[in-house]
Amino acid sequence: SRLSHIFGDDGHTVMLAFDHGYIMGPTAGLERLDLVIPQLMEYADCLMATRGALRTCIPPNHHKAICLRSTTDTSVLKEDLSHGVLGVDIEDALRLNASAMAIQCFVGADGELGSLENLSRAVDAGERYGMPILGVTAVGKEMERTTRYFGLASRLLAELGAHFIKTYYCENFEQVTAGCPVPIVIAGGKKIPELDALKMAYRAINEGAAGVDMGRNVLQAEKPKAMLQAIRMVVHEGLTPEKAYAAYEKL
Repeated sequence: SRLSHIFGDDGHTVMLAFDHGYIMGPTAGLERLDLVIPQLMEYADCLMATRGALRTCIPPNHHKAICLRSTTDTSVLKEDLSHGVLGVDIEDALRLNASAMAIQCFVGADGELGSLENLSRAVDAGERYGMPILGVTAVGKEMERTTRYFGLASRLLAELGAHFIKTYYCENFEQVTAGCPVPIVIAGGKKIPELDALKMAYRAINEGAAGVDMGRNVLQAEKPKAMLQAIRMVVHEGLTPEKAYAAYEKL
């Protein structure tokens, strides 16, 4: 039931990520969540947020799926972000009416075992209460960004019980999705030109992804609302990146 709030009848989802502040602070595009996010919510299927942002910046009548950031990691002032802990109790996630809890996992990093333990504990609690868990494959500065790495990390989190996975797009991405038994949503990552972001989303969907979770590529776009609508056209309507970008320019 909760997963059906995130994924549409076509099996796809457009998630809007604005949880970066929990390690990065007020980064570009995220200084005033209370002003920015309410204008964009209409065009997202699911909001990826921390509980602090949810409680203070999102209207209570939003009626949107919520993927609640539920791990607490060290800030960007630290070189190694992999030693995170569970930062949200599942009962609070239920009180906030979350549709899923997101757990950050650092496969291959120094804190790998601890982050996988966080995931396992969240999955155990999620199974008791009917709460889906999103396993997020984090990428540290020294970690691989290859097909092999993303394939291994995604499969590992799925094997440990994650109900869906968030990872990065890469070469031969169809190998990553083929080797993962649960839906994969791609992360938008750092800001890139709008057309390039739409091309990435298009390729990912056509290579087996179930959706996209865009943050900075929406919030830092010249026209954030138009960008999110263009992403929807690619993910839900199957428009080519070029046609979606043409629509973006007119909106």
